[in-house]
Amino acid sequence: MNSALPPDRLLLGPGPSPTAPSVLLALARPTLGHLDPWLLARMDEIRAGLREVFRAPRGTALALSSTGTSGIELVVHHLVERGDRVLVGVSGYFGARLAEIARRAGADVVAVEGPWGRALDPDALRKAAGGKPCKLVALVHGETSTGVLQDPRPYRALADELGALLVLDCVTTLGTAELEFDAWGIDAAWSCSQKGLACVSGLAPVCFSERALAAIKARKQPVQSFYLDLALLLEYWGGARAYHHTASSNLLVALHEALRLVLEEGLPARWKRHADNARVLWSGAAERGLELLVPEAERLPALSTLKVPRGVDDAKVRKTLLERYDVEIGGGLGPLKGQVWRIGLMGHGSSERNARLALGALALAMAEAKG
Repeated sequence: MNSALPPDRLLLGPGPSPTAPSVLLALARPTLGHLDPWLLARMDEIRAGLREVFRAPRGTALALSSTGTSGIELVVHHLVERGDRVLVGVSGYFGARLAEIARRAGADVVAVEGPWGRALDPDALRKAAGGKPCKLVALVHGETSTGVLQDPRPYRALADELGALLVLDCVTTLGTAELEFDAWGIDAAWSCSQKGLACVSGLAPVCFSERALAAIKARKQPVQSFYLDLALLLEYWGGARAYHHTASSNLLVALHEALRLVLEEGLPARWKRHADNARVLWSGAAERGLELLVPEAERLPALSTLKVPRGVDDAKVRKTLLERYDVEIGGGLGPLKGQVWRIGLMGHGSSERNARLALGALALAMAEAKG
């Protein structure tokens, strides 16, 4: 067998982001049983830490033993029953994924599409709803395919008008941008471990309001999934500590350390660091004649989309960055394929050094691609 030691890449794409060194050390600690009393105590601390990071002191939070998409599955399949009307804002790849998961849950989906690269208009969703009751109003807070930050606050009033719960995809915003679960009236949200939290992939934080939990209890039919059954998961994460699945103690210990780092830095300071370093990237791109896809007021601090200049081979540039400079950035998805580069400055990877390094390496790779 060949060596399994990976190369040392600088991850400046849409995720995963660079893992904090102390998180890697935590990951290497001895493996424990999934019902070990020491681990169960750390899981209690993880739940408390997640409530702090979501800004949900009254919320119910835990981390699923799976990736971020499982968070969408769990939230949608618990809050939606067949025939329920669901209003979904779609202005990128992950909004479309959210709508598709709702369709597969049997929802009557009203997908309100907007231009990729712009925030959605609440009035467009209000008009599409037509005043008819809905079960959910569903949004992507940070659309990773476009680099757009969607303000969810105006949608609470819309959800109230429609008798709906408000659910939010926070995969790229948890730990990177202002998020106020309780204050904004969010009912359910999901994220991942490998982006703003600077942990490794494999865990999906989720959070529920009391209103959302009441809606789950009022379901007419049980949730189809056993693995993603919230009631069973909560019995493992609290309650009777009943066996549900063999959770990875190593991943949970790593997430515990990642959350400790986030809270040690402080959320306002962390949000400011991401915003400041994003502006370094944006101003440096402008100085080099590179255009950004998203208007500044709607940009996601953790993920920026730069337009590929005319005549430049997108894939060749990214290949050069990876193979010659060990720097990973992302390409465009869907209609943006070949048209944008997605540069992530997330979690531990959000620094002025990385912003300037990304721009310098990109300039060198473009020059080589032209040559």
